[in-house]
Amino acid sequence: MRAHGGMRGLINSPDEKPKITWPLLKRVLQYARPYRTSLIAMLLLILASTGLSLLTPLILRDLIDNTIPNKDINRLIWLALALLTIPALNGGINVLQRQLNSRVGEGVIYDLRMALYARLQRMSLRFFTNTKVGEMMSRLNNDVVGAQNAISNTIVGIITQIVQAVAVLAVMLTLEWRLTLISVVIMPLFILAARLLGNRLRDMARKQMEANAQMNAMTNETLNIGGALLVKLFGRRELEVERFGQRAAQVRDLGIQRAVIGSTFMVIIGLISAVGTALVYGLGGYFVIQGSFSIGNIVAIGAYLGSLYSALQGLSNAPVEFATSMVSFERVFEVVDLPVDIAEQPDAEVLQDASGEIVFDRVSFHYETGDEHFLSTVHRYGSMENVTAVLSGTQQGAEEEEPALRSQARAAALEDISFRAAPGQLVALVGPSGAGKTTLTYLIPRLYDPTSGFIRIDGKDLRNVTLESLSAQIGMVTQETYLFHDSIRTNLLYARLNASQADLEAACRVANIHDFIQALPDGYDTIVGERGYRLSGGEKQRIALARVILKDPRILVLDEATSSLDSESEALIQDALAKVMAQRTSIVIAHRLSTILAADLILVIDRGRIVERGSHHELLAQAGLYASLYRTQFEKADM
Repeated sequence: MRAHGGMRGLINSPDEKPKITWPLLKRVLQYARPYRTSLIAMLLLILASTGLSLLTPLILRDLIDNTIPNKDINRLIWLALALLTIPALNGGINVLQRQLNSRVGEGVIYDLRMALYARLQRMSLRFFTNTKVGEMMSRLNNDVVGAQNAISNTIVGIITQIVQAVAVLAVMLTLEWRLTLISVVIMPLFILAARLLGNRLRDMARKQMEANAQMNAMTNETLNIGGALLVKLFGRRELEVERFGQRAAQVRDLGIQRAVIGSTFMVIIGLISAVGTALVYGLGGYFVIQGSFSIGNIVAIGAYLGSLYSALQGLSNAPVEFATSMVSFERVFEVVDLPVDIAEQPDAEVLQDASGEIVFDRVSFHYETGDEHFLSTVHRYGSMENVTAVLSGTQQGAEEEEPALRSQARAAALEDISFRAAPGQLVALVGPSGAGKTTLTYLIPRLYDPTSGFIRIDGKDLRNVTLESLSAQIGMVTQETYLFHDSIRTNLLYARLNASQADLEAACRVANIHDFIQALPDGYDTIVGERGYRLSGGEKQRIALARVILKDPRILVLDEATSSLDSESEALIQDALAKVMAQRTSIVIAHRLSTILAADLILVIDRGRIVERGSHHELLAQAGLYASLYRTQFEKADM
């Protein structure tokens, strides 16, 4: 058991070696402050448990040296009862200590997770487009648990081991200082064994975790709905079974090697402990024969020896475990300290009863390429996020992957954009793919902030209104409709939490989706599946429209993507859109000629600039980019 504790410390030894500074420690201890009463109680329980543990060898010494030789029956009964009472008391203390420990540990986990999740929710869209979901999940799970270990396990463990080692050494020195010195002298042998086999054992454990990550990543890729469909369509079932078998065999072989090395390590540790025990009993026996030492003293020191070795070995691993916990805390603090791109002014005003006037005043927007607002790349052993080539099995460092992801963003997405949408007007955005239309729509609900210029609603700069009130005035339907893996009712209620069943049905009737929902076996309680996978594209879009209708915003922003829909779904959506946009200020990325013809203002965007503006007939007369787009896209689409 003692060897296992040493192995754990060696296996968890991180590559990162953080500088443990006082400011970092002070910040860590702030998370322990709310639980200081429980921590003090745990410390007292540690002292009580250690004191009780010291009594047992002394009782054994008295039994052997005094009680039994003197045939003292009463004393024998009392000492026997004491040997029964001490474990019972220690058991009760351990249960209470465990309860306090778990209360502190789970409380710290809760506090850290709440701080991280709240900070992540405040981050801008730019952060999420440049950060892996798996990295955020690792911060919320792995790093939070690792950080919690510093307070509830590592620090408490260090205190326990120090108290135990000091107390045991003091008692042993009182009993016989020569045997005590001999028992301590062999401690360097533990360190030597750890250096000889510890690194090898740690490397083997990491290889097994990496192999597990590859196997799990492949399982995740080929057993989700999309991957399973692809495997079946291309008839690759046998190939994938063979690939999985190769990865599973690698995990198996590494597990066997790790078990053998671990057992060897434990045997060596056991032999070293046996050397100490043999020396103590051998020299102690000699002292007994010489008449300068009692048998009871040998038994007592032998009993203390196990506790001493356990405490000293735990303390030898403490720096490694503490450094591991500090790494986790640093990763947690990195998220908590992330700067917020879309900040709310302290004196921001509430935007109420908006009429819907939107003004873009010389707005430019540049995608920043720096990484100061992102999470640092962390290699976690055993994480599927580090497996970049799932099927071929090749590995690439995350450092090579990031620049390729970020280079897709344009340096200047929008330049000098100025226009006005009067209350109730429909403004259509047209232009080639990648011209900046979607980016423009993302600026309206402050998913991004302009690099320069101003955006005003009813004459108020968006930076000077509260984010919640701005969101309440804007309804947005993106090209890729997202639905939670939940019921249709829950997805609709996300727009208005207190909406009644009548409100849901009214919104769905306007969106031309109520009859479809009613025909489902569970009606509005039907589960839509992950990302709405059980629904068609048209059905998802109409549910998304119903959700916006339920929100009842004054301003509507939508990507009118209908190219992938069948004619019936498209007709239903077009009819729903006409109802939704009525009496609302609408900014629409137009894909249909009917929308363009209904628009009060058409903005033609090319390479981030408004190159033409006007009505349909005015733009056709200019014979410019709009006329070209009309001939190649819109005219054919409505034929």
